Amino acid sequence: MEPEREQEIANLRALNLTPKQIARKLGLRVSEVSAVIRAQAEENALAHGKTTTLDPLFECWANGDAVEHFFNAPTPSTATVEDESQGMAIVTVTRKAGHNRFVICTYLLDYWCLGLKDTIGPRKFSTQDYEYFIDQAYQGFDEPPQKISLDQAQAMVYSVIDYAEGLGFKPHRDFQNSKVHLGEWSGQGKLDCGRDGKPCYFCGPYDDPKKILKTLTENVGEGNFDYVIEGE
Repeated sequence: MEPEREQEIANLRALNLTPKQIARKLGLRVSEVSAVIRAQAEENALAHGKTTTLDPLFECWANGDAVEHFFNAPTPSTATVEDESQGMAIVTVTRKAGHNRFVICTYLLDYWCLGLKDTIGPRKFSTQDYEYFIDQAYQGFDEPPQKISLDQAQAMVYSVIDYAEGLGFKPHRDFQNSKVHLGEWSGQGKLDCGRDGKPCYFCGPYDDPKKILKTLTENVGEGNFDYVIEGE
């Protein structure tokens, strides 16, 4: 949409007109107006976030398998392709918002292929609720979580996102909300992703495998990636 028309939408929205009213006034579809309003809201949120002082860092966590993979075991992976947990990570970044108050964001990573699959937060917790949340967040992994530095957390999240974007996969849409919580990354310590040098797609319960395999074929070529889909 032309910048002039987007500005018209912004001006009318500032007058508290609804998307339906704006669409009727400008001769547009409601869906078009709503999309522009959402995009403008995200831009404003990002601009605000860049000027907002972050709460002090309290701690960061990641599941033990991912920590071993990225930081303690530079040898090639010995996991079988069927072992989904070896390609998944949860990174948690916690900031201290005051006495008995914490603000956290979590980042669900598929570092074999799809990148940032999900992200939650910022969410506020008391001390007791926070400890319970951390315990529950890592229940699905064989290894207990390990504390990591903020630099390591940033490297994990941004390296995985960058790798997946190279394959044609964008980060989860809610990353616009949780991105600021990570703080600015220097870009140092970029991590290698994929499995043994190439993408490996392990089909999840909410995936569209046909679409994902088509994207991989278009971006890296048939035969240049592995995949596991139940029933095949």
